[in-house]
Amino acid sequence: MSALLWLRRDLRRADLPALGAAAEAGDGRVQAVFVIDPTLWGRAGKVRTAWLAASLRAAVASYDGNLSVRVGDPREVIPRLAAEHDSVHVSTEPFPYGRARDEAVRDALPDGVEWVETGSPYAITPGRVRKGDDTPYQVFTPFSRAWREHGWPRPAQAPAKLTLAAADDDGRAAQMIDKALREGPDDLPDAGEDAALARWREFLDDAIDDYEDARDRPAVDATSRLSPYLKVGAIHPRTVLADLADKRSAGASAWETEICWRDFYADVLWHHPDSAWSDLKPIGLDYDDPADGIEAWKSGHTGFPVVDAGMRQLLATGWMHNRVRMITASFLAKDLHAWWPVGAQHFLEHLLDGDVASNNHGWQWAAGTGTDAAPYFRVFNPVTQGKKFDPDGEYVRRWVPELAHLAGKAAHEPWEHDDGYAHDYPRRIVDHKEEREKALDRYQKAKG
Repeated sequence: MSALLWLRRDLRRADLPALGAAAEAGDGRVQAVFVIDPTLWGRAGKVRTAWLAASLRAAVASYDGNLSVRVGDPREVIPRLAAEHDSVHVSTEPFPYGRARDEAVRDALPDGVEWVETGSPYAITPGRVRKGDDTPYQVFTPFSRAWREHGWPRPAQAPAKLTLAAADDDGRAAQMIDKALREGPDDLPDAGEDAALARWREFLDDAIDDYEDARDRPAVDATSRLSPYLKVGAIHPRTVLADLADKRSAGASAWETEICWRDFYADVLWHHPDSAWSDLKPIGLDYDDPADGIEAWKSGHTGFPVVDAGMRQLLATGWMHNRVRMITASFLAKDLHAWWPVGAQHFLEHLLDGDVASNNHGWQWAAGTGTDAAPYFRVFNPVTQGKKFDPDGEYVRRWVPELAHLAGKAAHEPWEHDDGYAHDYPRRIVDHKEEREKALDRYQKAKG
C-alpha cells in the first residue's frame, strides 16, 4: 500500500524530509493531501486567506496536479483517508493548536496505520536546543550561540523513487480558493516554491551584503521578503541557510540571525504553549481599553505619521516592515496602554506572514512581558523613530497621502508647519510625552 503525505506548513516539493520518508515507506507510492481547516481558514482576514489560496494553487502545480485539497476537520478527514494507507507522514507541528490537532488525528487513525513525523518548519526542530542542564533557553543571545553550535541538516534530497497518486478533491476546496482569490488584494506576491526560490536568489545576489546597514529603512527594499513564503513552507530555512554557508559578510550574518530569532520564538512557544496568548513573564501591569484609540491605530489615523504609514501598509498589502512593526506595537502597548493580544490578533488577521510564535512573542517583546531581560524602560518615540529610520519622509509620504506635500523630515511633524494639516491629516490622539511617563510609572509600580 502507499503512504499518505499530509501537508500543512510545508507547501513545497523540494527539501521536504516528510516527502522522502513517505516515499520510502510506500515504496515510492504517495498520496499527497492538504486539508483546509475551516477553524483556521475562518480566523484569517482576506489578505491572509488569499495568500494561502494562492500558495495552495501553486503547490498543486508543483505536485503536477497530484495534490488533493480537501475541506473539513482534519481529525475526521485524515483518519478516513488513512484507511487506504499503511502510514501517515507529516512535518512536526510545534504550535499549541497544531499539536493538539495532531494528537487527536493520531489517536483516531485506524489500527495498524503508523504516524510518522519527519522534519519541521524550522532550521532546528523546537525543543532540541537546550542548556547544559537540559532546560530550555528564555534569552535570545545564549540561545543563538547554542543554535549555531547545534547546527542543522543539509537540504533534503528528492526521493529516488516517487509515484504520486492522482488528486481526489471534493469540489468545495476549489470554490473556496477561487472565492479567496477574488476577495483578496490584486497585488499579492507571486506564490509557490519557484517564486520563493527566485525571490531568495535575487536577495542573495543583490541585497544581502547591504542588509546589516539597510534593513531598518522601511522606504528601501532592503529585506528579503521571504517571511510569507516561510510561513506557508514554500521554502525551508534550511535551504537558505545552506546558501549562506559560504557568505562572510556582515549582512549575511545579520540575516542568519533573523532565522535564529524565528527558531527561538518557536522554541519558546514549544516549551511554554500558554505564551501564545498570555504573558510569558506576567508582571501585573494595568491596562486600558481605549476603544477609540485602538480603532484609530488599526486604521492608521493616530496622528503619528510613521505609525499611520505602517498600519495603512498592513491593511493595503498584508505586510509591514519589521522596524515599523516594533514602532506600531510600542505605540499600542505604551502610548495607548492596551494589552498586546489586541494588536497581535490584528496583525495575525492581516499579515501574509502571520506566525503565532514570531508575531505574539514579538509583541510581548514590545510590551515588556516576554523574553527580553530589561524591557520596562523601552518606549519608542514614534517621531524620533520615524525621523531616524525614514529620514527623507519617503515611507510616510508613500502611505499617508495627506502628508505628501511636506518635504523631507517635515512629513514626520506636520504640527510644526503651517500647512501641515492642509489635507485633513488627523491630529495626534495622545501626547506621547505624557503617555511615556504613564507607561514608565506603571512598569515601576508593577516591579514593586
